[in-house]
Amino acid sequence: MNNLMFWLQPLFSAFIGWVTTWVAIKMLFHPRNPVRVFGITIQGVFPKRQQMVAEKLGVMVARELIHFDEIAALLKDPSRLEELNPVIEKHLDTFLTVKIKEKLPMIAMFVGDSTMSKIKEGMMEEITNLLPDIINKYTDSLRQKIDIQKIVTDKVSAFSSDKLEEILQSVMKKEFWFLELVALVLGFLIGLIQMGISLL
Repeated sequence: MNNLMFWLQPLFSAFIGWVTTWVAIKMLFHPRNPVRVFGITIQGVFPKRQQMVAEKLGVMVARELIHFDEIAALLKDPSRLEELNPVIEKHLDTFLTVKIKEKLPMIAMFVGDSTMSKIKEGMMEEITNLLPDIINKYTDSLRQKIDIQKIVTDKVSAFSSDKLEEILQSVMKKEFWFLELVALVLGFLIGLIQMGISLL
């Protein structure tokens, strides 16, 4: 029996290494709520630090990842504003050919297609000139109202522990599996070393 136990040392060490790492990974998320064990309060790392993680993530996203100025620059980009022209033109066509006849039939009777075309052309030019100023004022207003750091912090803080675990598991599943594998291999190697020391 002792001889069998001796040769099984690497397997036991590998199993212990794997179980220890598996428990450590689980304790990142569990227990969800504080639990008292022998006078010691135990709680999963992420549930315990969720608010702090949310605040740090909010700061990082606001400073490093998403800048409102970049969003504003995209909105103000002349080439992107030009993409709105077909939508505006289509709306004007509907207004001048359909709605104006419904609301002002007398005017429609005395205004020909060529005049309507000139009115549309003038309106398009005016809107094209006006649009950048409208977008500028709109983005300036948004800048005062949108706090990216607060939005991210509030969103992460509001995540349920289950949702947070699901997200982190989906992102780090391979890394967690690799850690368990490394622990298994290291445990096995330590078992072999113990066997070697015992034989000396």
